Amino acid sequence: MKNNRNRLLNNGLFYIIVFVAIVGGISFFFNHGNSGSTQSVSMSEFTSQLKAGKVKEFSVQPANGVYQISGAYKTAQKSSTPATGLLGQASSTSVTGFTTTLLPNDTSLAQVTKLAQNKDVTVHAKEESQSGVWISLLTMLLPTVLLFVFFYFMMNQSGQGGGSGRGVMNFGKSKAKPQDPKKNQVRFSDVAGAEEEKQELVEVVEFLKNPKKFSALGARIPKGVLLEGPPGTGKTLLARAVAGEAGVPFFSISGSDFVEMFVGVGASRVRDLFENAKKNAPAIIFIDEIDAVGRQRGSGTGGGND
Repeated sequence: MKNNRNRLLNNGLFYIIVFVAIVGGISFFFNHGNSGSTQSVSMSEFTSQLKAGKVKEFSVQPANGVYQISGAYKTAQKSSTPATGLLGQASSTSVTGFTTTLLPNDTSLAQVTKLAQNKDVTVHAKEESQSGVWISLLTMLLPTVLLFVFFYFMMNQSGQGGGSGRGVMNFGKSKAKPQDPKKNQVRFSDVAGAEEEKQELVEVVEFLKNPKKFSALGARIPKGVLLEGPPGTGKTLLARAVAGEAGVPFFSISGSDFVEMFVGVGASRVRDLFENAKKNAPAIIFIDEIDAVGRQRGSGTGGGND
C-alpha cells in the first residue's frame, strides 16, 4: 500500500490532476459561485426592471472610477442567460439578485436614484472598498503563481532519484549516488562461494589500500574489472565488498541509464559520473548490466553519438 502511494506521488500525472482541480475550483468559484441566485445584467436591462417595479432594493459602491450596483428583486426572475448543465444542456434557472456596472458615459447616478425614489426602491450607498484592488490583483496573479508552483513540483519530481541531477534542466547529470565508506559494511566474508573471484579481487583491494607500495615496484593499478555471470551470482555484492574492504566510496549505476533518446545525454552522464568519482578518489564505480549499452546501439535506438 505504501509503495503504491509513493508511486502515485512520484507520478507527474498526479500533480497535473491536482493542478487542474485547483484551477477549475478557483474558476468555478469566481465565475459560477453565485450563479444560482445572482446574475449580471446590462445597465439598460437594470433600468427597464427598475421602471417595471421589479427591483426591491439595490446598493451603489464606487470602484475604480465606476459604480458597482448590486441588488435584489421583489420576486424571483427567470435568468436572461440560460445556465449550462453538467451534460452541456441548457437549463432554466431563477435568480433573486443582480449586479451591473454604471459607467461614466451611461445613465447618470442621479437619474437612477431619482427613478428608484419614484418606485419606492431602497437605495444603499457604500464607500469605496480599499480591498477591491487587492482582490482584483490577487485574482489576476493567482493563476500565474499556481502555474509556477506546478512547474516547480514537476521539475523536482522529474529529477527524483537522480543524485546530483535534480530537475529537468539537469537530465544530463549522472544518477549514481556515492555510498559513504563508513556505511558500507559489506565484506568478502558476506559473499558465499566465488572463492577464486574473491582471491583475485583481494589484489585490487591491496592496490587501493597501498598504492605507493605497488607503484614503487613498478606495478600499476588495474583500471577496471569485468564481472560476468547470470543474475543472482553475486556480482553486485562482490563490487560492494571490494569497496567495503578498501574503505573507499562506492558508485553504483545501471548501464541502461546511459542510453537516452536524446543525443549526447548518455555521454554527458558518463562524464559527470567519472568527474564525481575523481572528486572522491580513490573510489569504486560499479556499472551494472553494461551490456545494455551494446544492445541498444546494435538495435538502432538511443543516441547515435552516445
